[in-house]
Amino acid sequence: MDARRIAGVVFNVVIFGVLLFGPAGTLNWWRAWVFLGVVLIATVTMMTTVFRGNEELLKERFKPPIQKDQPLADKIVLMVFVALFFALIVMIPLDVFRWHWLAGPGTVVSWLGLALFAGGWWLIAISLKTNPFAAPVVKLQAERRQTVIASGPYRLIRHPMYSGGVLLMIGIPLWLGSYAAALFAAVPILVLALRIIFEERFLQRELKGYTEYEAKVRYRLVPFLW
Repeated sequence: MDARRIAGVVFNVVIFGVLLFGPAGTLNWWRAWVFLGVVLIATVTMMTTVFRGNEELLKERFKPPIQKDQPLADKIVLMVFVALFFALIVMIPLDVFRWHWLAGPGTVVSWLGLALFAGGWWLIAISLKTNPFAAPVVKLQAERRQTVIASGPYRLIRHPMYSGGVLLMIGIPLWLGSYAAALFAAVPILVLALRIIFEERFLQRELKGYTEYEAKVRYRLVPFLW
């Protein structure tokens, strides 16, 4: 891997490690170590397979969350979402080691949480592999001749990456032992749904063929629900 891919792997592992072990006040948390191991493997796999031969997409994914041509509404909603996501991760060790708001999930539910996390990451990876225009911000990539993507998971739902994100936000707290944080995940998920509405209004105006795509693919986030 080149330096940029290595930096991406290190960033993912370090940021999760700091957000989890810092508030926990201890390194003696085996579930967190397993989680970081899964993050490491998943990120390395993504960097070496999903982004192989797609340097333009990798370049887009490394751009900052606030960009020049990004609509103001998306800047606000995205920053709120990022703050809430970080708050969700920090809330997990605070609840597990300090607050104890709710009894933790049992073994079966915890492992289900890890499966949800892995499934969510896989769905995000497949979406990135399918959609070379999957930028982290809402914008029209005219210089790259952006087109509507309607293959892979985009045949079933219009925002499969966000669906993967929902699975992540529910799965992480379940695996790490916090029902309270799993319930709190509803807040960033609602913000994500709000972003979808803003994003689709933008794409309806700016991206040729998107309105026709909406007519063919009915559901935004969850098949048969919304």
